[in-house]
Amino acid sequence: MSSIPECGAGVRDARGSAVQSSEEGTESAEFDIAGFRVRHAELATGYGGAGDPDDPAMVQAMQIVLHLPKVDPPPRSALLAAAATASVALCLGERVGPDGEWSARYLAWKRSRIRKVTRRARGGQWLAANEVDGVTVEVDGAQARALVPGPVGAIDPRIRRLQIGGTDLEPDEPGPADPDLPVLWVNSGLEMTLGKAAAQVGHASMLLAGALPMEQALYWAERRFCCSVREADARQWRALTDAVARGTAVAVRDAGFTEVAPGSMTVIAVQATSW
Repeated sequence: MSSIPECGAGVRDARGSAVQSSEEGTESAEFDIAGFRVRHAELATGYGGAGDPDDPAMVQAMQIVLHLPKVDPPPRSALLAAAATASVALCLGERVGPDGEWSARYLAWKRSRIRKVTRRARGGQWLAANEVDGVTVEVDGAQARALVPGPVGAIDPRIRRLQIGGTDLEPDEPGPADPDLPVLWVNSGLEMTLGKAAAQVGHASMLLAGALPMEQALYWAERRFCCSVREADARQWRALTDAVARGTAVAVRDAGFTEVAPGSMTVIAVQATSW
């Protein structure tokens, strides 16, 4: 196996602790493989079976906060990779396991109709967002924080004040994807905003982790859930949809609440070619 990459080296939880890093993760004798197996089994069951509650205020959502400074904003692909990694790192972290302090909130969300809401922050807003329970990831200078899910009617005031829409980032050209990392391919034909794309790659990283055999998911955890995000043109997308049909890739199909039509395939996740 190749060495653990720098991508995702800044994964940390609300207490500033590393989340499954090379120092405190699967390379440590203290890493609980049995606990990881339980968390992976839960993720592998899928999600959304319970539907929405009758009370709209109790609809469950994961908030994703993107750090978007006014000066020198990060590349779009790196920021999306950070959002994807933060989402799956939270879902497979120790604190959502059966004895974890986030377990009840996580399961209430996962077993409902999955929603993610993306918000942007800068300066003091970003510092305040990092005080709310969740996991922050940095990829190539881009930072995103996935917060512990909960009812939309009970969002922390520090998060509720953050803007949902607005600032976007133009697609960049990050070059070829690393063959040692999973790739999350975004459907460029849908022209999704940054916030929409961030939510969709978050779904994709969760789906991919749940679809992987436990041993491969564990190996991905060793690599801090690093992934590449790339835009797929029409030709690439046709090939990717063929891979989904063959069962060699995992697709996100959107419910159509915002921006895209119901059932649209938004992101396709492909396992690392070297695994």
